[in-house]
Amino acid sequence: MILVADSGSSSSEWMLNMPDSKPLRFRTKGLNPFFVNEKEIGRVMKDVTEIIPYIDEIREVYFFGAGCVTPDRREIVSNAMTTFFPNAFIAVESDLLGCAYAACGHKKGLIATMGTGSDISYYDGNELMPSHQGLGYVLGDEGSGAWFGKYLITQYLYGKMPRDIAKIFGEKYRLTKDIVIKNVYQKDRPNAYLASFAMFMEENRLHPYIDKVLTDGFDEFVRTNIMTYPNYWEHECHFVGSIAYHFDLHLAKVCKLHGIKVGKILKSPIESLFHFVVQREMKQMDIHV
Repeated sequence: MILVADSGSSSSEWMLNMPDSKPLRFRTKGLNPFFVNEKEIGRVMKDVTEIIPYIDEIREVYFFGAGCVTPDRREIVSNAMTTFFPNAFIAVESDLLGCAYAACGHKKGLIATMGTGSDISYYDGNELMPSHQGLGYVLGDEGSGAWFGKYLITQYLYGKMPRDIAKIFGEKYRLTKDIVIKNVYQKDRPNAYLASFAMFMEENRLHPYIDKVLTDGFDEFVRTNIMTYPNYWEHECHFVGSIAYHFDLHLAKVCKLHGIKVGKILKSPIESLFHFVVQREMKQMDIHV
């Protein structure tokens, strides 16, 4: 049995191929190794009752996750998965590679993630090229949920948000400086906390202020990330993540302004990623038989 995971900082989606039935699909908390350790990953997995009956039968686990960009971070996830799935081969890669598999398959293109965080790379149809982006929610993550959430919070607390929309924001969240500081600097998963405020934009997308915030945020992402690639206009750019999906019209408008070819916009890569991995592994098995 083959288990595939796509993990962000806020949540993870999993699919397991089942004999003679449709795949088992479930969700867990996000398992970004920058914010969770081996023990926390183990605790999260033990709470997944759906997977317990199949632990000994799972032979391959392919985990594509945010934060899995260096050997030491991938090792955190790999060690936790090896303990939980003792009979399985474990492979841990970046979420960006998983998104490339899901959106591009074996075709070339730019691939961007825009969920809790954001990142981009060029995919040559087989591998991701080295990237200078993906600096995280403190230094980068332009156009992400965390980026937009941070902007809205600071605008509100600084008193720069228009009065009418500030009233709606204040009544919804009841924020104070102390509450924000505690959640950002003292609690776990600060990026996910910041990203939670992005939903406010969806609820108020028709307001001129929110329209400008979205346009400016996507413009920042495009200029800082996509337009740094040579001949970026020659390649399709695929987007994966809740922010890109829910605000696709704003994103497409900004991309058109800069001459960027928009490819697929996926809310989640898990289904396409699952089928790509399973078909690839089945093909490999046929080759070796």
